[in-house]
Amino acid sequence: MSELLIYLSIGAFAGVLAGLLGVGGGLVIVPVLAFVFTGLGFAGDSIMHLAVGTSLATIVLTSISSVRAHHRRGAVLWSVFWRLMPGIVLGAWLGAAIAHSLPSPDLRLVFGVFELVVATQMGFGLKPAPHRGLPAAAGMGLAGGVIGTISAIIGVGGGTLTVPFLAWCNVAMRNAVATSAACGLPIAVAGTVGFVVAGWGEAGLPAWSSGYIYWPAFAGVSVASALFAPLGARLAHSLPTAVLKRLFALLLALLGLRMLLS
Repeated sequence: MSELLIYLSIGAFAGVLAGLLGVGGGLVIVPVLAFVFTGLGFAGDSIMHLAVGTSLATIVLTSISSVRAHHRRGAVLWSVFWRLMPGIVLGAWLGAAIAHSLPSPDLRLVFGVFELVVATQMGFGLKPAPHRGLPAAAGMGLAGGVIGTISAIIGVGGGTLTVPFLAWCNVAMRNAVATSAACGLPIAVAGTVGFVVAGWGEAGLPAWSSGYIYWPAFAGVSVASALFAPLGARLAHSLPTAVLKRLFALLLALLGLRMLLS
């Protein structure tokens, strides 16, 4: 019961952050799950893989809700989504395979560095200036592949990569955020399938897992994040989000350092 309460708390916190700041919960879910799994005595060789895979699985449900909300407002550029999706799917499968091949300490190092980069970008408000239009089919495929690969390795929905790419290509921020939310769904689905297949039959995985997806954590985090995301959205209208983003950047920096030093 106490374990379930931990997962519900993680999901509630991630859901509020997603609604409040418009950021994906994977940046928080992955490191916290890694700490929890360590405390539960899971096999050290699979802890990071379980944390990343389970994080991707939780993003499936939150992405569906987010995409529906953005679609109702007409903000998703579906033509852009369909051009990115083939590369994203292939990239997510590749990312799951790469993550599987990495020892847990190396995967922890990769995540820690990525978290520090995102913390720096968010803390200083760094944004790419629009420089060009969207590339042709080959360029969109390559961009989708890079976004999908990195997102699956890290266990996030891709917003930290997709939004800057689309903004750099002169896509309005409202549409960039909405289209990024849509892109998070194929990343999460393909990445989840990839982590199930990659981890299938691995020795030392805990009960109630399918490959690198640990279902008790998935259930608790998913339910709570879906319930608490609307609360975050309401708070966004009354709290100073600029200050909160800097505080969140500090939290990410601390989590990244903890991952690097643990």
